[in-house]
Amino acid sequence: MAINKVVTNEIEACKGVKNGMTLMLGGFGLCGIPERSIAELVRLNIVDLTCISNNAGVDDFGLGLLLQKRQIRKMISSYVGENDEFERQMLSGELEVDLIPQGSLAERCRAGGAGIPAFYTPAGYGTEVAEGKETREFNGKPHILESALTADFAFVKAWRGDTAGNLIYKATARNFNPMMAMAGKITVAEVEELVPEGELDPNQIHTPGIFVQRIFQGTGYEKRIEQRTVKTEKLSE
Repeated sequence: MAINKVVTNEIEACKGVKNGMTLMLGGFGLCGIPERSIAELVRLNIVDLTCISNNAGVDDFGLGLLLQKRQIRKMISSYVGENDEFERQMLSGELEVDLIPQGSLAERCRAGGAGIPAFYTPAGYGTEVAEGKETREFNGKPHILESALTADFAFVKAWRGDTAGNLIYKATARNFNPMMAMAGKITVAEVEELVPEGELDPNQIHTPGIFVQRIFQGTGYEKRIEQRTVKTEKLSE
């Protein structure tokens, strides 16, 4: 029988997070982000954090809540265009920022979880991204060396999970969550539905429980959209 990895709530799940740590936070936009864990980090008022996340949330939601309280020292991310406070802190020099091409960010997290220290990629060659990095040519094309990313804690959110830590993500939430779950020294998974071990179809599992140390069922999740776009049809006269 597998180890039961269930903790009561986000309070218990976030135990051990300290000032100055590096955290990975899964999700894509506002989809599949670990909302309850972020709320607890805000409550704990832990500071000097390095956060690895594709997005920086929006001003009043997701990582934007940590940015509001100046709890993040450095952001390692890809797309940050929806957060005015992030922009203000970056331009004022209050926040250290490492912007990475989206595919490279995903692969750096995956490599960290797979135990691969670095890899070559053509993405970013000839831009600021390549400054100070080793370059080599493969098949006549220049590549830059990117190092793997790992974290003290990885916080992910899944649609369903079981007591052994096996996870199934839904749709877009599958972006970044699976690779970040592999790359944390301690991985915390919050799920919308927690079921007993054995209830999940093994063929449907995206993250095996071996990568997860703590799991809890969250409540009160918001289904937000970063930018709601609707089609306006011109009424016929």
